[in-house]
Amino acid sequence: MSVNTMVKINWLEEVGKRKEQLIEDAQQFLRIKSVLDEETATPTAPFGEGIDQALHYLLKKGRKDGFNTKNVDGFAGHLELGGGKEIVGVLCHIDVVPEGEGWTSAPYSAEIRDGKIFARGSLDDKGPTMAAYYALKIVKELGLPLSKRVRMIIGTDEESNWRCVEHYFKHEEMPTIGFAPDADFPIIFAEKGIANFDLVQTQTFNNMRPEEYSLQSFSSGQRYNMVPEDAIAEIAITDASIMIEQYHQYLTRKQLKGSAFHKRGIVTLHLHGKSAHGMEPKEGINAGVYLANFLQAQNLDSNAAQFVSFVSSYFFEDSRGEKLGVAYSDKVTQDLTINVGKLQYSKENGGKIGINLRYPGTTDMGNTKKKIEHICERNSFEVKNYSDSKPHHVDEDHYLIQTLKKVYEQQTGEEATLLAIGGGTYARSLKNGVAFGPLFPERIDVAHQKDEYIIIDDLVKATAMYAQAIYELAK
Repeated sequence: MSVNTMVKINWLEEVGKRKEQLIEDAQQFLRIKSVLDEETATPTAPFGEGIDQALHYLLKKGRKDGFNTKNVDGFAGHLELGGGKEIVGVLCHIDVVPEGEGWTSAPYSAEIRDGKIFARGSLDDKGPTMAAYYALKIVKELGLPLSKRVRMIIGTDEESNWRCVEHYFKHEEMPTIGFAPDADFPIIFAEKGIANFDLVQTQTFNNMRPEEYSLQSFSSGQRYNMVPEDAIAEIAITDASIMIEQYHQYLTRKQLKGSAFHKRGIVTLHLHGKSAHGMEPKEGINAGVYLANFLQAQNLDSNAAQFVSFVSSYFFEDSRGEKLGVAYSDKVTQDLTINVGKLQYSKENGGKIGINLRYPGTTDMGNTKKKIEHICERNSFEVKNYSDSKPHHVDEDHYLIQTLKKVYEQQTGEEATLLAIGGGTYARSLKNGVAFGPLFPERIDVAHQKDEYIIIDDLVKATAMYAQAIYELAK
């Protein structure tokens, strides 16, 4: 269908014509469990079967709808529309964090209740990815003339190590400008730096007094960028009654949920917290840190005591790095934050703490790292597996931001204020890239939480926003 470009397009009305199919396709897409699975990884599916299935689903749909498509070695893919030298990028990702427990409906059922689609990835980022896909589809079906190529880039490892982005841009062109539908409206123009690293226990104490308890194992968390919602510890102990009683008292005092049982000389403690996105640890309850806090008051063997004491001393009820001496804030991106995303301990191998540190753009990260290393050295830990994604921002006067501001204000009638976030989106892969939706102001951010959902009306509005944005940027 061809449209006279002088006629004003009602973008919301165009989405409305396709609303039922948009919802159905979003549900189908969300039913694919696209979680990183190293056990099923192959050379052509480097991140496992589920993510590969989701990638093929979207590329197949793109081919059917007439887009130019490409699978880049299973690491990523893209759908493309239009012609020209310049590329407008729409950067999405189809991998999701593990679902966790406690859902009201099955996390991959994509059940609709109260005008919402409930599923892992509905908000981050498979729901918005489908919105972006339909936006591109609308621009194509309207036959709108474009002077640039629009390329929807499909990432597959955003929730872990960004290996997809690294591989993709080694082999494919870098868009001139672009946006990621993976954060908040109106416009995210600045993102904090993100450092992931492990703090690994280095010293072993072999002597153990008869009265001490022996911590056999401790486990909590699966991702650096998630607040762990569960933690489990196993302790070898002869008389368990006192510890179990103290544990229940601790849970009551801290208003937490958990369980404890004793079998064949082993006490198993299970603590339930609350999952949240690692960019704001205060939104969650870190089960691992709380369990370590309880155990640091117990008479544990020396290795274990050192591990839980270090966790409790430096991270309990402190997500701003104050106890580490690295707290910092600036006016644009605000507070440095620290999320203890993974905790592991075994009697044989000692302990490891997985840290997700997000820092303002003006932070001296070199000095911050040195301070952490110094504290680790004093406590028989060392920093390992360090990676750092630098802060990102785009100037307010840039054509990209001015265009997206116009789109947002035209469609909502509200001022398009610029936001800075602690989250890290694919927008930072581009020199001139920003995050643009899908979460509207005043909406609750349920990404990485149980019962994650996207409001259907917001999905529709975001699709209209993305369609106009694509056209305005590429016309």
